[in-house]
Amino acid sequence: MKTILSAIDFSDCSINALEHAITIAKVSKSNLLMLWVNNPNTTKTILSSDLSDDLLEEVEHQFSSLITKYGPQLPDSKIDYIIREGKVYKEVVNQAKESDVWLIVAGTHGSSGFEELWIGSNANKIVTAAPCPVITIRAGIQIERHLDRIVMPLDSTPETRQKVPFVCDLAAMFDAEVHIVAMYTTSVEQVRGYVHSYAKQSAAYFKKNNVKHQIIEMEADNISTSTIDYAKKIDANLIAIMTEQEKTATNIWLGPYAQQMVHHSPIPVLSIHPTELPIAIGL
Repeated sequence: MKTILSAIDFSDCSINALEHAITIAKVSKSNLLMLWVNNPNTTKTILSSDLSDDLLEEVEHQFSSLITKYGPQLPDSKIDYIIREGKVYKEVVNQAKESDVWLIVAGTHGSSGFEELWIGSNANKIVTAAPCPVITIRAGIQIERHLDRIVMPLDSTPETRQKVPFVCDLAAMFDAEVHIVAMYTTSVEQVRGYVHSYAKQSAAYFKKNNVKHQIIEMEADNISTSTIDYAKKIDANLIAIMTEQEKTATNIWLGPYAQQMVHHSPIPVLSIHPTELPIAIGL
């Protein structure tokens, strides 16, 4: 059975992310593994004490409570936890590799009172180093967890299409509609032609797999801002991006595309790494 990894620090943000993970685990019939990472140096600073049995007991008690609360929502799957020690992002990535998980779900902010702050850099580093797709959810995001509408922006890079198969599978699980957003960031006809062609190819793939979809064409000075604005407009449940995206002067100025999305999107963000493999979407 497939496994989803949920990074936990027991903050409201990470519990919200856990609830999203549970929804996906239930629909995809996946096991769910919760992970708490202790960083001894940071824990000592916050607690003014060394890592102790009392702390581990408290962590295990918290996990037991979560299993008691959420276990009944996964009657056909296993929900379990693991505790690791080290740097948060490294241990999340290591566990994902060891458990061969197909998805990581993590909140981008949080502080449990006995854990280092899970803000900014940890979320970005997890997204950057993860061996699988990652869904990140910002603090304070209260959004319908069932996936009804997924926004999938496309740019002029060939890699932009590599997210199509994963998004298609996820949409099929939830019977969600995919909004293929063709992002035009230039007036150069050849480049615009690539974006238009990729959108048509993606639509053909979704049609072949009986996934609801529509194409939206959009002029965009900044892909991140335009994507977020559109997702808010249609009340989307998820935005699916590649971690590497078309580079424009605006994006270079504001920082890496995925980093912008992780930090600023009020909608959960699914980040997928491009590979050097041929684009296998049946085109």
